[in-house]
Amino acid sequence: MTTLQHSLELIRRGAEEVLVEDELVKKLKQGRPLRVKAGFDPTAPDLHLGHTVLINKLRQFQELGHEIQFLIGDFTGMIGDPTGKSVTRPPLTQEEVKENAETYCEQVFKILDPKKTKVVFNSEWMGKMDAAGLIQLAGKQTVARMLERDDFSKRYKGGQPIAIHEFLYPLIQGHDSVAMRADIELGGTDQKFNLLMGRHLQDNNGQEPQVVITMPLLEGLDGVQKMSKSLGNYIGITDPANEMFGKIMSISDELMWRYFELLSFRAMDEIHQFRKEIDEGLNPRDVKFRLAEELVERFHDRAAAVCAREAFIARFQKGAMPDDMPEVSVSAQDNVLAIAQLLREAGLVQSSSEGMRMVRQGAVKIDGEKVSDTGLEIASGTTHIYQVGKRRFARVTIL
Repeated sequence: MTTLQHSLELIRRGAEEVLVEDELVKKLKQGRPLRVKAGFDPTAPDLHLGHTVLINKLRQFQELGHEIQFLIGDFTGMIGDPTGKSVTRPPLTQEEVKENAETYCEQVFKILDPKKTKVVFNSEWMGKMDAAGLIQLAGKQTVARMLERDDFSKRYKGGQPIAIHEFLYPLIQGHDSVAMRADIELGGTDQKFNLLMGRHLQDNNGQEPQVVITMPLLEGLDGVQKMSKSLGNYIGITDPANEMFGKIMSISDELMWRYFELLSFRAMDEIHQFRKEIDEGLNPRDVKFRLAEELVERFHDRAAAVCAREAFIARFQKGAMPDDMPEVSVSAQDNVLAIAQLLREAGLVQSSSEGMRMVRQGAVKIDGEKVSDTGLEIASGTTHIYQVGKRRFARVTIL
């Protein structure tokens, strides 16, 4: 039998906030499987590791014996989530929503047990709601309360338009919790307003309010901005094994611990032991190998993880990488930086002309792959390991 203390420790792991923890304890003491909800709008077909922070927490609840309700917001996806947006987001078509939803299911079941996961679509109840019902729902909240939301407030004060239908998004997300009778809802820290709306509407409908658990937004390869495809600092869960392995190995030693906490399924005691081993002299790279292998195995298989590690070591000539690699940040104009200029600003060459010459000679590598294009431009928000010749290395983040 899982103890209450063990459950709380696992639930708290990596979480930003638990609102309200006393209520969570009360629910756990009921001794029944709790209905744990997390909603995803199928706005893009492919997930990255940042998305999996929430899915990993669902898996932990699954391991504790609770009922996972994986909500695909096919109805809300056609509204467009305004969270964090400075402009009205274009809604998706029904065809786009359906196609993306199918891809989502394929990808999340690399983490969740499909036999223990209930996949639901909010069109099941929202598609049946008539205009009168929607007006009734809209009457549950005030415009003043909506404008307390940071993104709405900034747009309103800045004279940016806010479409009426955008106010419906948090209301419908909250109503989903009523329809699903959720005990717990998970979401990113940027979703806190919407998650609390679920508590408000459940209470308004005579239900026991859900406990809200917010998870942090995972930093991307640059270690600064949140992981995002638009910033180019992401690791896609459909990335080829070798590419995924190399990207993970490119993160800083400090960011590695953040990834271990939020992405690894290893016990925290084991992760603390890794820290101790590094303090006693173990090369951090060897610990990062363990993280990279675990994640590649999860999204591919064990054989692919082993091969990716061997390929990575071979690319860097079996230990040619220095133990203490410089970590450098450089700034880019217009969100890109030419390879020769990057090498110069990172201190790997004396001048841009030398950088061009080294590229032409085949002496430059990015994450172990030889670069031959002297006109190559690297996007900001990325972090890679750059090598010039046999002995000059740097882990460079472009800001």
